[in-house]
Amino acid sequence: MRVLGLSILALLLTMTAAAQDKPAAELSLAQQLNDLYAAEWETTLREAPTFASHLGDLRYNDRWTDVSLDAIARRHTHQKELLAKLNTFDPGKLTASDRLNYLLFKHQTATDVEEYPFRWWLVPLNQREGIQDENSLADSLRFDKVQDHEDWIGRLRAFPAYMDQTIELMRRGIKERIVQPKIVMRRVPDQIRRQIVEQPEESLYYKPLKKFPSEIAPADQERLKGAAAVAIKDGVIPAYRKFHAFFTEEYLPACLDQVGAWQLPRGEEFYALRCRVFTTTRLTPDEIHAIGLAEVARIRAEMEAIQKKVGFQGTFQQFLESLRTDKRHYYETPEELLNGYLSLCKRIDPQLTKLFRKLPRIPYGLEPIPQHMAPDTTAAYYRQPAADGSRAGTYFVNLYRPEMRPKYEMEALSLHESVPGHHLQIALATELENVPQFRKFTGFTAYVEGWALYAERLGEDLGCYEDPYSKFGQLTYEMWRAVRLVVDTGMHHKHWTREQAIAVFKENTAKTDLDIVNEVDRYIAWPGQALAYKIGELKIRELRAKSEKQLGEKFDIREFHDVVLRNGAVPLDVLEQLVEEWLKEKT
Repeated sequence: MRVLGLSILALLLTMTAAAQDKPAAELSLAQQLNDLYAAEWETTLREAPTFASHLGDLRYNDRWTDVSLDAIARRHTHQKELLAKLNTFDPGKLTASDRLNYLLFKHQTATDVEEYPFRWWLVPLNQREGIQDENSLADSLRFDKVQDHEDWIGRLRAFPAYMDQTIELMRRGIKERIVQPKIVMRRVPDQIRRQIVEQPEESLYYKPLKKFPSEIAPADQERLKGAAAVAIKDGVIPAYRKFHAFFTEEYLPACLDQVGAWQLPRGEEFYALRCRVFTTTRLTPDEIHAIGLAEVARIRAEMEAIQKKVGFQGTFQQFLESLRTDKRHYYETPEELLNGYLSLCKRIDPQLTKLFRKLPRIPYGLEPIPQHMAPDTTAAYYRQPAADGSRAGTYFVNLYRPEMRPKYEMEALSLHESVPGHHLQIALATELENVPQFRKFTGFTAYVEGWALYAERLGEDLGCYEDPYSKFGQLTYEMWRAVRLVVDTGMHHKHWTREQAIAVFKENTAKTDLDIVNEVDRYIAWPGQALAYKIGELKIRELRAKSEKQLGEKFDIREFHDVVLRNGAVPLDVLEQLVEEWLKEKT
């Protein structure tokens, strides 16, 4: 983590100070900052209307984010001015809770400013997300009123301009040699082609017009369907035709022949920054690589012990191959796979009170990943709930090719993406009280993903992993995150090839070829992000072990989890300080 002028220890002091009455001068300073946070939150929603829509804020539902070069430069200028303004405040005059708000807000602002010169914003899409799949935004929106549909049609009409801005960004990326490798971008043309249909009613963007609430009059329904069809026919489909031609004729040929961020301008420096940003530490790529190798060796020993336990007589590689190919470990149909996930979630949910004092009020649901994106994405992911609780959190599972989705991985995956993983943590953060809005939606990846990986290990406390193959599945997922440290740094820092990364995966995990290739391609397209999981989990485990040792019989796992979760996502060194303060209070 970058030093922001004051040490975290000096900033936080004791958490008990948060409960003290504030002197008038402090109240004034705190109010100034709270007003600043509120104003900047409104700016964020206005400048990122699709983010606002995801949160359930309807005010900007008729527009896309302005991704023109001028708008991006303007936002950067604003961030620099904001950082300069933050530097004029003296956090030493704030209470502990207000200092934490200040620290986190300044951290985010400073990170934005530091990342800008590397111009990664010239890469607006990859094979997993981007303008080729913007229709999926509709899945997180509510279409209850005529105005909801009018807003969507407004977005459809604005889509060609949004596409032109995206193409302009990507052309600049070609010029500055800031592009993705060909190997991952070759997946995108087929994704674009799915948007080029003969009739507008066949478009994925027409989905909200296929079914209306009964409260909307038939005449309005017909008018809205007609307007949407015209907008799609005259704007959306031609925009995708233009994009397909640009992508195949200009962009793809200009993409990188090899993999790795080291090829980009200032690539080594860029990747080192990404390591610091995603892990919220000052670990170097070489240090992270070494941690990964050590974790791979440790987990491999545990996996080999299970191989002996189940009586498999062959080599470890033969054991992995048997797991990949033995049909008893797989469902035959997507419906069976979905029902298997539903059954797991129903079994886990009632056990949570064993480990947690506080559970979120916002529920979660389980849905299949949309078919048009399923072949190119990972086994599952989570979508956060709406800010006002009007939309539940969603655990999306991949039902594409169920014969490649092993049963023994389903428990660990569900614990990670739903509860006690992403949904429990993110929903609790959404429900935080007496904090600025930005605190509820802060996404420090090392904390968020570190918690979810830590949650997988909680399965044993929740009655999971009773079958040795299921325990092997949990170790496979933990190995997967350890291997990430090795292959991500390998490709982006040590100039490894894609084939080398795939080989390390196959040597150490029982994941199927489909998952391995999709995962490696994800790391290629998203430098550094995959490092956050294992680094975050290791820190949480370290803090738990320290707490157990220091408190002995006084250690309460539910209280420890409350300390870790009650402030929402924070950098790892801030989390460590919060736990240290709790331990001081307990001893």
